[in-house]
Amino acid sequence: MDEAGARNRIACWLIQDSQRMAALQVAARVSAQTGEELWLAAGFVRNLVWDKLYCAVCSPLNDLDVIYFGQHNLLPQYDRQLEQRLGDIAAKLPWSVKNQARMHIRNDDRPYLSVIDAMSFWPERQTAVAVRLSADGELEFISAFGFACLFDGHISHNPKREWPLFLQRIESKGWLEMYPLLSVN
Repeated sequence: MDEAGARNRIACWLIQDSQRMAALQVAARVSAQTGEELWLAAGFVRNLVWDKLYCAVCSPLNDLDVIYFGQHNLLPQYDRQLEQRLGDIAAKLPWSVKNQARMHIRNDDRPYLSVIDAMSFWPERQTAVAVRLSADGELEFISAFGFACLFDGHISHNPKREWPLFLQRIESKGWLEMYPLLSVN
């Protein structure tokens, strides 16, 4: 599948998923209020695709990874404030906000330059995906490695991360049990 086809299919699935669309609308509302470009990332997109392709039962939205790049405020407390704003609108959703301008410190990397640059360091290529609603209500997508890789039946290691970390994440997340048709690449 090519990139445009992959994004179009994901967009259709998102539009059909009322819970994910509600989360995107909440994030767009807080983005408009704060001026931060909030993206719903990682499992929000990845699990949607893998659920549709490889699983009869949809995985729960057990954490909503919200990412942004804000060099103006690197304090973790600001992430908590954004989580609170999101929670004030949709308290039942499990928000987890992370400023990617700060994550290089935790990961012992050089400073990241943008959200996409930060995503290019994530352990699996298929996780480095994100979506948001634009101010005019259109779905916008970003990815460090493209979206087509979500459809190829593999979990792919990012060489910027150590192999044992990659394997540990596969084990701890239970992806091969949840999606037995996936293989490690």
